Amino acid sequence: MQTIENVSRRRFIKLAGASAGIFTLGINLPLQANTAKSLSSHELNFFVSINNQGKVDIICHRSEMGQGIRTSVPQIIADELEANWDMVSVVQAKADAKYGSQGTAGSASIRSHFNTIRQMGAIARDMLEQAAANIWQVNKSDVKAENHFVIHKSTQQKIAFGELAKHAAKLTPPDKNTVTLKHHSDFSLIGKNVKQTDLADIVQGKAQYAQDIQRPNMLIAVITRPPVVGAKVKSFDATQALKVKGVVDVISLKPRSIPLGVNPLSGVAVLANNTWAALQGKKQLIIEWDYQGVEQSQKHDSEKFTAQLKAQVNSKGEQIAYQGDVYQHKFNENNTVEATYSVPYLHHAPMETPAATAEVHGDKCTVWAGTQNPQWAQGLVAQELGLTREQSANIELNVTLMGGAFGRKSKGDFIIEAVELAKASKRPVKVIWSREDDIRHGFYHSSSANYFKAEVDNNGQVDYLIARNAYPPIGWLWNPDAKEPSDSQLSLGFADMPFALKHLSIEKHKVDSFVRPGWLRSVACINNGFALGSFVDELAVKANISTQSMWLNLLGKDRHIKADENHFNYTNYDLDIKEHPIDTKRMKDLINLVCTKANTNADLPKNHGWGISFLRSFGSFVAAASKVSVIDNKVTVLEMHTAVDCGIAVTPDRVKAQMEGAMIFGLSIALMGEISVKDGSVVQSNFHDYPVTRISQAPEMHVHIVESSAPPGGIGEPGVPPIAPSITNAIYHACNTRIRDLPVNKVFEV
Repeated sequence: MQTIENVSRRRFIKLAGASAGIFTLGINLPLQANTAKSLSSHELNFFVSINNQGKVDIICHRSEMGQGIRTSVPQIIADELEANWDMVSVVQAKADAKYGSQGTAGSASIRSHFNTIRQMGAIARDMLEQAAANIWQVNKSDVKAENHFVIHKSTQQKIAFGELAKHAAKLTPPDKNTVTLKHHSDFSLIGKNVKQTDLADIVQGKAQYAQDIQRPNMLIAVITRPPVVGAKVKSFDATQALKVKGVVDVISLKPRSIPLGVNPLSGVAVLANNTWAALQGKKQLIIEWDYQGVEQSQKHDSEKFTAQLKAQVNSKGEQIAYQGDVYQHKFNENNTVEATYSVPYLHHAPMETPAATAEVHGDKCTVWAGTQNPQWAQGLVAQELGLTREQSANIELNVTLMGGAFGRKSKGDFIIEAVELAKASKRPVKVIWSREDDIRHGFYHSSSANYFKAEVDNNGQVDYLIARNAYPPIGWLWNPDAKEPSDSQLSLGFADMPFALKHLSIEKHKVDSFVRPGWLRSVACINNGFALGSFVDELAVKANISTQSMWLNLLGKDRHIKADENHFNYTNYDLDIKEHPIDTKRMKDLINLVCTKANTNADLPKNHGWGISFLRSFGSFVAAASKVSVIDNKVTVLEMHTAVDCGIAVTPDRVKAQMEGAMIFGLSIALMGEISVKDGSVVQSNFHDYPVTRISQAPEMHVHIVESSAPPGGIGEPGVPPIAPSITNAIYHACNTRIRDLPVNKVFEV
């Protein structure tokens, strides 16, 4: 049961390093992680505090990686509180089990807790109003909070929040169900482009990232890791490495076997007084690797693997969702489209590579890291040090800003490396990953194949459709026998197909894994979105109608789709289907909007083309339109539009930034993104052979945000999936060449 308490009355609150205010509310925010299950249902995990100068501190238990969460969460509270935004500051929470899931992923921070966070602000406002009413000896209905004051309506007398804090601190919070939340038309901050809380420090170079951490007597560590996942160190010669000036020690990391989870690979670490010496020492290492137990991975070839996946999806798989009986139908070949799509392994490639610093003193440990999941990492550190669950409180895990993450920094392997080396060396150790380390030893978005077959009738309608996919599941990290995606993964743009079809079969295949799979921004919506968006375009070509019209035909009449309509256990991104329905009208409106804004039906010069696509994911609706030219075998993306319906856009400027970032991210994937594996080893090593979008490749970009009062959906992830198919569809309409296998640079210069 959710509770909100006046913590200031309990006289114990410590706000994660901040000075505690004299008025502090705590709430037990609903948690999601398994780690939260053992917590008391009344344990508080989220706080807002006001001191006698009126300064408002808000704990942020999620991690900031550029998405703006340390602005948007306090913005929601400040709006309901009627606080002056200039008086609000954010305190980054350290790792603590009481926060439950501190995992900042899945675009979940706001979409999962919007109303609960608002209640916190509304209750604080109510208590300040009651305190003022008590002072004036009037009814609470005679006063109102406004811009950091409580005003007596009839006399216009006002008392500042800071003066009221000590009085509010003595009150019992009202029942959350009796507090009225603002109508969306009364929002003063939500929906406004407030100043980003970290902006000044970031632009002045004062913000601290994981690579910035410095500790007295600290060593820098770089690590040579095995070329094949699961291989171990057989022997090594550090003679020459130790001769490099500045190198202090060479340590073999402990061998670790599959399943690795998110623990480190094995390897040999060079520890030095400075980064240059560590890198030079690493070059001098001679290592012999032991491949026992990973012989199959040692043979892994990504090109052959993709061919295998494509062959698999061209045969019938295990049916997971259906309508009618598509297999009783004899397809008319003249009206049928059958296509197989593939997406290669992809890497996160954040601008700031992984880094973590650790100090170990007995059973106590302090860590500084840019992590998307500090509480999870804390548990891994405790396990590494042999501590009990109760002793995990001995581990102080400080969360820094992150220079990009995209899912990579949800894994704690680099943190455990720092802890292992700090314990062994008895000195503070900062582990840094070079760009080569990051590209070659990461967690990869799985190589995948999708298959579609459908028949179009003479009216451009589709009644029969088969869809299949195959890719290594992320669950393999913990279970080597896992060969197929979970229902939640299959819910990502695949089994949740929103089309009005009389006969449908959605199927999956089992496959083996040979590299570490991992969450990458938008997860399986990338490959599923690419395949679906491409196939709709192909159906439109077959029917000789616009892609816009084909989308509208497939979506059918306006309706809310039942979650179990296709007999599948659809998880709806852990959102209440009543609050976040699968609404085909919103989908159609958005597709029409992006086509109108981009003017996709206008005539274009020869060798120019528009492409569109759409996907609902993480509770939001996003449509994309891209215009390209294809001249002399070179593809140039000229213009891109994204239309987004994310319900209430808490901070529109951050929504716009996330959509722009998604366009750039999607451009990289579509045009150039490919990790290839040969003999079990990743071929690419840096930005020269795993490029990301350069400024010269970035087109004119436009973002169209739908005004809405619907509950907020996700924002960080949903912008990516429709980008790649919008580009490849545009290429087709420019030059009649269909790209079914990403990336585009396999066929064209980009």
